[in-house]
Amino acid sequence: MGNTADSMKLLIVEDDAGLQSQLRWCFEGYEVLQARDRSSAMTEVRRHQPQLVTLDLGLPPDPANAAEGLALLEEILSASPHTKIVVVTGSDDRENALRAVAQGAYDYYVKPVAADALRLIVDRAAHLYELEEENRRLSQRAEQPLQGLITADPGMLKVCRMVERVAPSDATVLLLGDSGTGKEILARALHELSPRKGGPFVAINCAAIPENLLESELFGYEKGAFTGATRQSIGKIEHAHKGTLFLDEIGDLPMSLQAKLLRFLQEHTVERLGGRKEIPVDIRVVGATNQDLGHLMSEGGFREDLYYRISEIAVHIPPLRDRQGDRSLIAHALLERFVQDQSRPRRGFTSDALRAVEAYDWPGNVREMENVIRRAVIMADGPNVTAEDLGLDVPSEHDGPMGLRAARDAAEREAVINAMSHCNGNISSAADLLGVTRPTLYNLLDKFGLR
Repeated sequence: MGNTADSMKLLIVEDDAGLQSQLRWCFEGYEVLQARDRSSAMTEVRRHQPQLVTLDLGLPPDPANAAEGLALLEEILSASPHTKIVVVTGSDDRENALRAVAQGAYDYYVKPVAADALRLIVDRAAHLYELEEENRRLSQRAEQPLQGLITADPGMLKVCRMVERVAPSDATVLLLGDSGTGKEILARALHELSPRKGGPFVAINCAAIPENLLESELFGYEKGAFTGATRQSIGKIEHAHKGTLFLDEIGDLPMSLQAKLLRFLQEHTVERLGGRKEIPVDIRVVGATNQDLGHLMSEGGFREDLYYRISEIAVHIPPLRDRQGDRSLIAHALLERFVQDQSRPRRGFTSDALRAVEAYDWPGNVREMENVIRRAVIMADGPNVTAEDLGLDVPSEHDGPMGLRAARDAAEREAVINAMSHCNGNISSAADLLGVTRPTLYNLLDKFGLR
């Protein structure tokens, strides 16, 4: 194991004091922690976050039964999903050992304990943990070019680079893309990467507020401006002073307010409803819409002069169906997030679920995928999420005739996705499963836009 053991914590959960002592000696080099029941084990897990656990399934108060050990296994994985757990069980209880592996244990060992064999299993688990941890660090850097955004698609990465370049300026930015593609995430990134990041980020959805309330919401009002205005109210534009104002669904802005917004963008002052004082406001405006503003302008539904004011920089966001490799990439990231949020046992996708995710068009984009996977995590009964759990149809193996090269590429791509999913994104394990070298797998990931 080399130096890896020296930096790893190993929790031994065993109610037999003699065996505890024997196992402690067996794992010289690890930082060994000990617990004798479920409660003390979880105290150690929360306090020390061990990377490795050996878990005797027969724990008090009912050591003849595996129920307490299996419950502890689920509890540990809920609190620390990446922990490698080796379950130790009696020779007549192989069924519960296999059940534990199905619930997420790394491996099992049958008593009586042979120190060398158990040490070998734990060393292998430690090595795998180390590789996966390295892969998680690399993946996080590679897959999150902007905070909160996951992508490997060349077109989407180009959008991210554009946001990074534009953010330091005060240019108005118009984000164009279908609903659910991540326009607010990009708007927040523009704010966080700008000199205004210390100021407020104020978002308002122009389609969600009735027209008769939208003007006072944006510009504010003075006491007595209208019936019910019993006090002065500051509008969203003033609230965003020294920061960023995000106008979502700006294509739904009524014509009367379009003229007033244009005047603000020209003069950088606002006048509250019922007021006569012009108030200077220093903000950066970011707009977003899923509508075709060119079509709206031709029909007289959107002012051309306002369009040019709000779109000094226009950013076109591709829909999820056009992002190469992003469907399975984002699905895995969402699954991991919701498994942790819901405190569920660690789950992966079955191969039919991944094929369904890849084949579906996702008209609601990432927002739709979030809803589908959150529901599946709650409803799934088995250790892995299936296409049925997702509520998606599984595509046939061959939807139509294709050339030999296309067929080979499709088969290779599916094999790589399945291997990466099966191995939880670990490059070494996936390469072994596919029977290729790590450099070859990296090349395949690059070829299919999955890295």
